[in-house]
Amino acid sequence: MRYMNNATSRRPQPLLILTPSHETEIQSALLCCRDHGVELRIRSGGHDYEGLSYFSSSASYYIVVDLFNLNDVQLDLESETAWVQAGARLGELYYAIAKQSTSAPMAFPAGICPTVGLGGHIGGGGLGTLTRKHGLAADNVLDAYLMDARGRILNRKSMGEDVFWAIRGGGAASFGIVLSWKLKLVRVPPKLTFFKVSTTLEEGDRSNKLIHKWQRFAHDAPEDLFVRTVIKANNKKTIQTTFESLFLGTVEKLIPLMKQSFPELGLTAGNCTEGSWAESTLFFSGYKQGSPLEVLLDNTEIQRAKFKAKSDFVTEPIPESGFEGMWEIAMEEDKPIVILEPFGGRMSRIHESYTPFPHRKGYLYNIQYLVKWEGDGVEEEQRHLKWMNKLYNYMEPYVSKSPRAAYLNYRDLDLASVWGAKYFKGNFKRLSETKSKFDPGNFFRYEQSIPPLFHK
Repeated sequence: MRYMNNATSRRPQPLLILTPSHETEIQSALLCCRDHGVELRIRSGGHDYEGLSYFSSSASYYIVVDLFNLNDVQLDLESETAWVQAGARLGELYYAIAKQSTSAPMAFPAGICPTVGLGGHIGGGGLGTLTRKHGLAADNVLDAYLMDARGRILNRKSMGEDVFWAIRGGGAASFGIVLSWKLKLVRVPPKLTFFKVSTTLEEGDRSNKLIHKWQRFAHDAPEDLFVRTVIKANNKKTIQTTFESLFLGTVEKLIPLMKQSFPELGLTAGNCTEGSWAESTLFFSGYKQGSPLEVLLDNTEIQRAKFKAKSDFVTEPIPESGFEGMWEIAMEEDKPIVILEPFGGRMSRIHESYTPFPHRKGYLYNIQYLVKWEGDGVEEEQRHLKWMNKLYNYMEPYVSKSPRAAYLNYRDLDLASVWGAKYFKGNFKRLSETKSKFDPGNFFRYEQSIPPLFHK
């Protein structure tokens, strides 16, 4: 799915949407924009939460370079690597890996939604079901081709290590146009296990001891096990909590582990499905069991619902009373979603300055808050935004502090001038220093782009 954010219809429209089939077309457009003072927006999958990859609220004149035609995926199974163009979707990458690595199964640690574009996803970090085992998508990049403000195409060596560091999680569009990534593939077992187990709280029941136990279990679980929590309120009457999991092993190994570490869930073999890594990507994307892998190539479905999202990181378990207050606020909204995704495992062993994404050791899990609506009225929009702000403000005592961290790929324009520290912590200064050396004229700019740090 491609989502539209809540305010794109009221923003200035682009002069041109360019859909290049070759890098020379991008060069021509870039140089023309630079010479005439026109800004660029760079779109790969179109999932930018605030629409900044295809709209602008600040530029009078801008064009959109939509990379969807640049979606080639070339695998080298002998070296366990892949060159992937920035316009390729996760589904196209996953499909190619599944079809070509049949004898020795491989995977790539990236996100769940198959229509997300590789260009922006890796540029912002890239969380997914394999994060606890292999780190972020950005942690598994070996090289890249990047077009700079002069139209030059640079690789890792010619762009330099500072720029290569910056584009892997620091918002690549602040530095240039990523044309392709060289990825390090990872090995996975031929048979994996995945499950979804749901529980429901009726109105008036605010206690959910399962979530309270989950947040103490999921971070410290073996890194082969990923269990996330998806919370939904349905029509202000019930709260549904779903535990979704991927285990890099068989059901036979998973059940004893869950009985020992998380017996409260009551997991049985009947709740579980065994299959390949490729089949797990279909499972988490919501496709029916038995769907062909080709559905990963479907980029046609567009969801027009408006939405607003925010994010948090948790460093200490939230008390049950904290969740009870969350349920009360959730019951005020029609169809809110809160997603909790665990860290730990390899994430705790990677230093916070390894890439610009700093939220690693000491972080238990990430929270994503989402609210969607269909109406066009300003009054309705403001009602939903007000609810989101109420929930976000309520959660402040229970999440990370100094700064209250946020995830770049869940972009949030409400963060105003403090977004740099929230997304990147101490890495923000290095990003600004790199920007001022590599793009001193600030050609690649947009709302929340990395600003140059000019030295006197």
